[in-house]
Amino acid sequence: MEKGLSTILDGRSLSELIRQEIKQEIDHHVASGRRPPALAVVLVGEDPASQVYVANKQKACEKVGIRSLPYFLPSNTTTQELLELIAQLNAEEQVDGILVQLPLPPHINSQEVITAINPSKDVDGFHPENMGKLVARMEGGFVPCTPLGIDLLLKHYGVELKGKDVVVVGEGFIVGRPLSLLLLWRGATVSICHIHTKDISQYTKRAEVLISATGVPGLIKAHMVREGAVVVDIGISRVGDRIMGDVDFEEVKEKASAITPVPGGVGPMTVSALLLNTLKAYRKRLGLLG
Repeated sequence: MEKGLSTILDGRSLSELIRQEIKQEIDHHVASGRRPPALAVVLVGEDPASQVYVANKQKACEKVGIRSLPYFLPSNTTTQELLELIAQLNAEEQVDGILVQLPLPPHINSQEVITAINPSKDVDGFHPENMGKLVARMEGGFVPCTPLGIDLLLKHYGVELKGKDVVVVGEGFIVGRPLSLLLLWRGATVSICHIHTKDISQYTKRAEVLISATGVPGLIKAHMVREGAVVVDIGISRVGDRIMGDVDFEEVKEKASAITPVPGGVGPMTVSALLLNTLKAYRKRLGLLG
């Protein structure tokens, strides 16, 4: 491999293609007299990062023709009050998907909230029923958005996972764990590193596909990466006036065969996966599948 000629896994351009296809399908349904899909977006509190994420999701919905129904609740909202809102949204026939922006304030029982969402409207894919379908390799559930987005990105660029040594750094509930299950589904041999792993580099050095989801800026250096590896950076952190990922991009791009940029890699794919899950929920609700 020639130095400095890594393929950039461009999530921004692929996302645009996916969103064009989603818009075309929704336009067709609306032209046929059907209502557009609707996504309820619930934000509790005023966390700046969460506000940005929600705004980006709302803009993306508007561009493809999905109705975004915002529910912005104060930070002192109780678990019970949030559960009552979810019960209303579960019962609303015009709502296809429910997204509760995480993390929730610490006084709210997040697991209770996630479990309360109707699995058929759980477009984030975190309900135990949808996670269970991922574990059991059952079709029909919702795959969490970031793992789904990564899967679509790697497929688009022809990255074969079957039989490959894949290392996931980070075992979080939102990304690391469900992503590892999806990679197993794709036939990869998966190692998961986390905060208790004694020497991360002994795993990362042998990875043919290296995926990092820790939120620790610049954690992955070139000496930790196998020559010719595919590197997927899920982390995103603000350091001063810079946005950085987990991977030292300038160093690692000289060694990797393919790498995601930050921003512009996994982030746009996560939002596009949310739109795809919402469209899937809409099709199911209206009996448009099969």
